Amino acid sequence: MFNRIIAGLGLGVAFATAAAAQTETPFALDWKFEGPAAPYFVAVDKGYFADQGLTVEIAEGAGSLDAIPKVATGAFPFGFADINSLVKFLDQNPGAPVTAVMMIYDKPPFAVIGRKSLGVEVPKDLEGKVLGAPPPDGAWAQFPAFATANDLDVGAITVEPVGFPTREPMLAEGNVAAITGFSFSSYLNLVRLGVPEDDISTILMADYGLALYGNAVIVNTDFAAANPEVVTGFLTAIAAGWKDAIVDPEGAIASLIERNPAADAALEQRRLQLSIDANVLTDWVKANGLGGIDADRMAKAMDQIGETYEFVTDPDAMPLFSDAYLPAAEARMLQ
Repeated sequence: MFNRIIAGLGLGVAFATAAAAQTETPFALDWKFEGPAAPYFVAVDKGYFADQGLTVEIAEGAGSLDAIPKVATGAFPFGFADINSLVKFLDQNPGAPVTAVMMIYDKPPFAVIGRKSLGVEVPKDLEGKVLGAPPPDGAWAQFPAFATANDLDVGAITVEPVGFPTREPMLAEGNVAAITGFSFSSYLNLVRLGVPEDDISTILMADYGLALYGNAVIVNTDFAAANPEVVTGFLTAIAAGWKDAIVDPEGAIASLIERNPAADAALEQRRLQLSIDANVLTDWVKANGLGGIDADRMAKAMDQIGETYEFVTDPDAMPLFSDAYLPAAEARMLQ
């Protein structure tokens, strides 16, 4: 059903002659320079990009959607974005020259974060409670499918629209019983606000019925077709950066702090570790390596997206993901 999505978009394209000089390949992140961004700075500092003939400048982003138009317009050859947002972008902009080429968050960080003292530990506990959700939040966008998967009576849940800056403070103050957000960010924001860790419940949607994937490296397909060896080199360096960050998270955070000296190193190391444990180093990735996808799971994920989103084009024909540029599996094994 979903074979066309993972078709090798770069197959049959002649490799361009590698230039002697370093190739500049700017990289647009989805968010600020926080813990989960550290592996990319490791790849810079340890010369993994340079070894591939690349000079990489990393730019922070402003949300899950931010990098997609930057890459589609060619302003950046590479970006980091939520693949579920990419699905909708490609549906609304058929033929846009952008696709995912390396899955990073095998499990997305979409979560409902509650407080046990306020009666929220499992999905069913949300019924009869107040849920704080920022309207543009990526996790909130997945909530209808999460509710369906867990047979929730959404009419029994009071949804309070909140802003990103007020989301965790409202939960810390008990004004809402739970919030939607990214697991590794909201959890640590609550800890920083003084909420006891044993009072925080993190309900990761991927552990409760959602087949969705999370953030992936995306590429401008025109750039990729002309520079396939550059794309593979870029992904090789990223895999090496993640492998090092898993082995030495403290060292990875040192690279991050060089770019964001105002950050709390201990807090960002915890954020990185949370993302590794819950989102990146899953059982599937341990067995198959970083970067690929399972076609059957992706088909189910597309069906779940279709529960709350009306596709304009045929999702089976969508050039959403290409594995044509991934380095060999041994270069992507993280352990």
